[in-house]
Amino acid sequence: MNITDKDIKLIKSKGLTIDKVLSQIETFKNQIPFVALRSAATLDHGILKFSEHYQSELTKVYTSRLSGLDTLKFVPASGAATRMFKDLFRFLDTYDCEKESLNSYTNHQNATAIRLFLIGLEKFPFYEEVMNNVKDVYPKFETLSEGRQLHIFVEMMLKEKGLNFGAFPKGLLPFHKYTNSIATSFEEHLYEAAGYNTNDKGDSKLHFTISKEHLDAFEDEFERIKKKVEEKTNTNFSITYSFQKSETDTIAVTEDNEPFRTEDGSLLFRPGGHGALIENLNDLDADIVYIKNIDNVVVRKYQDEVSGYKKVLAGKLIEIQDEVFRILNVIDQKKPSEPELKDIKKFLVQQLNVRLPLDFDKFSDKYKLRFLRESLNRPIRVCGMVINEGEPGGGPFWIKKENGRLILQIIETPQINTSDQGQQKILNSATHFNPVDLVCGVRDYQGKKFDLLDFVDPNSGFITQKTLNGKVLKALELPGLWNGAMSNWISVFVEVPLTTFNPVKTVNDLLKSAHQVKLFS
Repeated sequence: MNITDKDIKLIKSKGLTIDKVLSQIETFKNQIPFVALRSAATLDHGILKFSEHYQSELTKVYTSRLSGLDTLKFVPASGAATRMFKDLFRFLDTYDCEKESLNSYTNHQNATAIRLFLIGLEKFPFYEEVMNNVKDVYPKFETLSEGRQLHIFVEMMLKEKGLNFGAFPKGLLPFHKYTNSIATSFEEHLYEAAGYNTNDKGDSKLHFTISKEHLDAFEDEFERIKKKVEEKTNTNFSITYSFQKSETDTIAVTEDNEPFRTEDGSLLFRPGGHGALIENLNDLDADIVYIKNIDNVVVRKYQDEVSGYKKVLAGKLIEIQDEVFRILNVIDQKKPSEPELKDIKKFLVQQLNVRLPLDFDKFSDKYKLRFLRESLNRPIRVCGMVINEGEPGGGPFWIKKENGRLILQIIETPQINTSDQGQQKILNSATHFNPVDLVCGVRDYQGKKFDLLDFVDPNSGFITQKTLNGKVLKALELPGLWNGAMSNWISVFVEVPLTTFNPVKTVNDLLKSAHQVKLFS
């Protein structure tokens, strides 16, 4: 790599080092090995399912302990909503109302999304706002052809000369329409948090990771809704924000693994993906942290059910923590007896999904205790898992590590060698999906906060192919926040109902029942 003074200045401005950049380039050259799937995690094989009675007991555990806990809701919310509107942007680029009727266009095989958008048009929470703007600019709108009307509507909604929703952060888009108000997903996260993330004094803390350029807009939105939401929920909200750190950016390379340079000759760096947010999470201080994506919310009539399952997961976390902390204190204070050692091994295998080395019983007492301590003294996460209905994204699997041991992990498809028939078969056999519904314990048994960066698997990122100005480049994704960044945590997977998973990946998802106060008649 020929490093210029300009390169050095750019690298340092990002908080990176030359050695770090060279190491990333070596990663491209050496490639990141695929994971070795052994089997999908399924019910009673890595995924727990709780009876209604046990759910009730776990809820009691959580509510009885809440007054002594510092809880925080962590919401990744950075980036614009451009991908949410990709079908509409394509419509603007490809539809010519002078040459083709809307009916003809929507009958094309790839226009299913446009047909659905048109059918549900008046059900979208932003419909009236867009129409008011349209009629101000186009007084004779009603006389235009249906195709021209839809083109004008979408353009007014997405483009800068209109409402510019295409450049909005997803958290500030209109998501839900109520009788007298329109709610953003940011607002809905506050209502939801009031149901489970509130202490005995009525305080609720939330942290949003956002893009720096959107900070003012988020702060303005909070000021706009603060009084209303706090009065309705009898809750005092404390909101903090952080930005993805520039030192987590990764260099892009060409297909030949040479540094990719922009038209002015500058090195190209790209955000390292959501895995970079482990740094943001590590900077926060709380006993229990809930993690949930910005677009996974529901209208308020469903929020009690969502909150109920959050309490169940948190109760399970506390139950596990209590036993882990008890065992670690026993190890500190005395050598466990043989019956105690047997119970500890049983707890690790049956409750924490830890697979012991085959020769564990042959270890000396010193190495047995060292292994147990290292296995237990880690951050803990309890993850909700929903039935797999074909959603893209990560899922729970048993994988084989380099040392031959099996561990339970959340794995993304790019980490899997899908050209290997055996691996593809295991991928296809997955019964559950990771909806990013996590409850995390980030303190050790002595009350000290873990350094979460110590538990990242640096070899679990992945390389993707992108384009810029028509040129192909390769990008390096850091180990994902709930994948490799938490690879060495204690992981417990619990089945939760599909009602807890309602992401808005495309604009048409807003037409689903979880996002509609009044359903279609």
